[in-house]
Amino acid sequence: MLLCVTASHKTADFDLLERLSVHTSDIAPLIAEHDACVRGAVVLATCNRFEAYLDMDDPVTAVEAVGVEAALLAIEAATGVDAHEFEGSYRVVTGPPVAEHLFSVASGLESVVVGEGEIAGQVRRALGEARRHGTSSPELERLFQRASEAQRGVKNATALSRAGRSLVRLALDLADSRVTDWSDLQVLLVGTGAYAAATLAALRDRGADHITVHSPSGRGHRFATKHGLAWTDAAGFARTAAAADLVITCTSADHHVLDARVLTEGRGALAEEMPAAAEAASACPAMPGAYGGGRTLVVDLGLPRNVDPDVATVAGVDLLDLETIRLHAPLDELQATDAAREIVRDAAARFAQVGERQNLTPAVVALRAHVFGILESEIERLRDDDGRTEQALRHLVGRLVHTPTVRAQELATQGRAADYVAALDALFGITPAMPQERGDAEGRDAASA
Repeated sequence: MLLCVTASHKTADFDLLERLSVHTSDIAPLIAEHDACVRGAVVLATCNRFEAYLDMDDPVTAVEAVGVEAALLAIEAATGVDAHEFEGSYRVVTGPPVAEHLFSVASGLESVVVGEGEIAGQVRRALGEARRHGTSSPELERLFQRASEAQRGVKNATALSRAGRSLVRLALDLADSRVTDWSDLQVLLVGTGAYAAATLAALRDRGADHITVHSPSGRGHRFATKHGLAWTDAAGFARTAAAADLVITCTSADHHVLDARVLTEGRGALAEEMPAAAEAASACPAMPGAYGGGRTLVVDLGLPRNVDPDVATVAGVDLLDLETIRLHAPLDELQATDAAREIVRDAAARFAQVGERQNLTPAVVALRAHVFGILESEIERLRDDDGRTEQALRHLVGRLVHTPTVRAQELATQGRAADYVAALDALFGITPAMPQERGDAEGRDAASA
């Protein structure tokens, strides 16, 4: 059974989501180690959500309670957020609805900015992280791969991705009225990951030319060379930040990379290096109150926060963080969203049907083995020289198992796989070994060997 423990901007406050985003790489392994009935775990953590996806062994009593306990204990151990504090800020999704939920998330339907494109890459990376830690499972692989397919279907068939905006584009929209000329703006980009690349694209779309990159992890020079940017190292970071009209941070660092002290020190260094220029700029701003004409905008897209809130106390500095950005998120584009949700529902229904068919495969194999076993014994008893008896019996058995095989597919599509398995047991005394049971048995055989 699939299970998801999910907290997002719809259920939890920003401060809690920020705390949940720290040390998330440790969570999936802790979940997987909790109990033998946990077959796999994938953790998806973004700036607006935290989700743990679990593949649970269905026959276990109270499997949902075990899965939720595994997730909560792992979250507490890795992030320090205990179950009592988390209570009321998450919800649990189980069974077939898990697929529809993840497909909606991957398609941007549950994002702050509906239709934003960054989430698709984050979903793919979450599965990659689980693979690296060895916590994925065949069912979770299938779930996340189908989620990517659903996302592409929504993107190709609806206008949602064109209607939606990324968080960085929304932040730039909010700043636009106070920017006189984007091409004159001095921009500092802090971060070099996938989100930094999306941020760079958004800046260039607006005409920003003077962009410098800094990487707290030391990858700034490589990123700058690849994208044709200037770059600064740790020694020049404070001065570059103080000289910038726009600073955008989007790193995965678990600490503040910019605070009031850094800006103040940077301004002091600039004043010493270019006192006359600094005095002239402060005396004759191009447009008082504008970014690029007397004020600096700091946009913090990091989670955990990259920027200490105290930067807002520095004269002439405005801070725009995720909490503020999401307050200005646009309403859903209703028509595009409705079409996208229909695509997601269809994809989730297909996912469930395929799962039901896979679950019934052992039952069909067991039935056919049972019937053909009887056939072989009868052939052996009645075998004659010309083979006509054997041919007739094989034809008869083929006709007998045809309809039960077709019915298996039909019942799987209707979500009634359990009815088919129960009927085999009631009519023939056949109890097929399901996929997990076969895996366990093979493991025991290997161990004993």
